[in-house]
Amino acid sequence: MNVGSEPVVIAFSLWSVVATPRAQNLRHLPKLFDILSSRTGVDHPLCAECTHSLIDGLNKQLDEARRERDGYIAFEREAKRELERGRAGVGEEASHLDKLRQDESAAVLELSAAESELQKLEHELAALRSESDALDLEERAFWAEQASTQIASSTLRASLSSLRSAIRTSERELDALERTNVYDDAFCLGSDGVFGTINGLRLGRAGTVVVDWSEINAAWGQTLLLLHTLARKLEFTFDGWELHPLGSFSRISRAGKDDSYELYASTDIVVTRLLHNRRFDYAMVAFLDCLRQVVEFVKRKDSTLDFVYSINKDRIGDASVKLQFSQEETWTKSMRYILVVLKRLLRWVVNMDT
Repeated sequence: MNVGSEPVVIAFSLWSVVATPRAQNLRHLPKLFDILSSRTGVDHPLCAECTHSLIDGLNKQLDEARRERDGYIAFEREAKRELERGRAGVGEEASHLDKLRQDESAAVLELSAAESELQKLEHELAALRSESDALDLEERAFWAEQASTQIASSTLRASLSSLRSAIRTSERELDALERTNVYDDAFCLGSDGVFGTINGLRLGRAGTVVVDWSEINAAWGQTLLLLHTLARKLEFTFDGWELHPLGSFSRISRAGKDDSYELYASTDIVVTRLLHNRRFDYAMVAFLDCLRQVVEFVKRKDSTLDFVYSINKDRIGDASVKLQFSQEETWTKSMRYILVVLKRLLRWVVNMDT
């Protein structure tokens, strides 16, 4: 309340004192008038007219005070409403704050979980990086091994190609060897003028062409070896004879006996030579008998074979194989006939193999 309202209060207080029936209160009036005069700036007591004027003024002040009071009351009500709204807002803010705190706690938990998950992921990432590094090392090792393998494979392919080429060459050579019979290479039968030849050695003597006996003896050694080889190939056993191919000093002996004949000529002194040449003739007749046995054996297997020259005792065709008391030309012809028969026999054996 304003200071200007104090006279109104005092006036009402004074009025209440005057109006009271209790006369004893009159003794207090002078004091009250002094107080009222000091407070209002108007000397008291007042006359009736001044009092009415004062009352009118006071009533105006009272109305103004009431209006001010009503304003204060309205302000107070508004303040209370504002306070209530503030309190409600504070409650809402508190609730919101609680919610925010709860959200914060939840966010902290989520952050902690996220950090744990992050650490887990970092560990997994580190493990993956280690695994990736290991895989990189394995990959480099793999490619290095792959390169080495490719080099080795290329080398092996080259070696395989070379081996296959060598195999093809060997197969061709084997095929050629299979088509080339070993007997044809080991025993080459042919002729040189009037002479039959075996491996280039002449078998015979002619008056105009002198063939050394060492060559003839070597030719007889090859001839006996050929007959011996063919008999073994045919699994044939001679009847009454055994062959001993010993090169230039080959022999033929009677089976089961000590009789042995030299299938080579001697160039010693005349008497010795004559005795030896008789044994040489026996050896050539024995050879011819062995040849006859093989020819007859083969003919029993293939009757279509024609050996051109027939064999009878010491003769083949129309010539004797005995050197004594015969002309060298006749003897040389019989030697050539022997080689012809052997060549046909050899060809049949070769064809039988193929």
